[in-house]
Amino acid sequence: MSIRALGYVGIAAKTPQDWSEFATSFLGMQQIDAGGGTLALRMDDRRQRLIVEQADYDGTRFFGWETADAAGLAAVAVRVETSGVAVKREPQALADQRHVRELISFTDPAGNRVEVFHGAAIAADAFRPGRAISGFRTGPLGLGHAVLFVRKPDEVKTFYRDVLGFGLSEYMIEPFRATFFHVNGRHHSFAIVDSDRDGMHHLMVEMCALDDVGHAYDIALGIKDRVGVTLGRHANDYMLSFYSRSPSGFLVECGWGGREIDPANWTPYELGVGPSIWGHDREWLPPPARAAARQMLLDNAAQGLRHPVQVVDGNYTVMPGRVPG
Repeated sequence: MSIRALGYVGIAAKTPQDWSEFATSFLGMQQIDAGGGTLALRMDDRRQRLIVEQADYDGTRFFGWETADAAGLAAVAVRVETSGVAVKREPQALADQRHVRELISFTDPAGNRVEVFHGAAIAADAFRPGRAISGFRTGPLGLGHAVLFVRKPDEVKTFYRDVLGFGLSEYMIEPFRATFFHVNGRHHSFAIVDSDRDGMHHLMVEMCALDDVGHAYDIALGIKDRVGVTLGRHANDYMLSFYSRSPSGFLVECGWGGREIDPANWTPYELGVGPSIWGHDREWLPPPARAAARQMLLDNAAQGLRHPVQVVDGNYTVMPGRVPG
């Protein structure tokens, strides 16, 4: 596939400065002065991963998807134009603002501005986190994942799968309908939730250490209404995480231990045990769906559902003994 990662996300905010404390002291990102009331936020060696712009609304402005090179970018442009969607070759001035070599843009069936680029700039200085964290798991996996509410799920699924070439990871029917897609080894970089509205549901950032998530949870518990979804572990990507309410209204998932897959040998399936193995009480769900989700968690407990923890070198110690069975 030509698109290989979620490279950056543009955020709209009535008061961009509200993102300064949230992104640095809470999430641990590094703030860069972008000028003109715009905040640029780093997560790694890239010049920027999140761009927060002044707007008359709160939400998202654009999603930046990355290709390996100019040929990959051209291939995406041809597929999108062939599908009947207009593609704009953006001027170099905008590419410079995004710190990329070349950039195109178009609109998806849900009305989201999609940008596709290649040649992201690397910063001259090392990443300096806004608080004492080990760092974010990015690199070839991209900045994390984005999940959207959509009113026309069939159109959106067809566009991202058949036009942009995203791979289907799996789908879920209960306690709410959702579809998950991958573009690299990250279990999903994009997902949609069937809804009566269009908009951002959440953005996920993955920490390199479990305790970084725990510290973030402690910070969130000390801020009124900061926690949007409690601590839990997902049944599909095995991520241990919680969700916080961002200054722009959507949720930000802070996680650790996400599963990697082999896209070339992956078979999509229906996720029938619910979105989480345990935890993740979702206040955003209507009462019937929230009750159904709670029952699925209890069923998981009764069945003893569990999955191995996903770790990387240097992030674990092997203890003596063995889990029975």
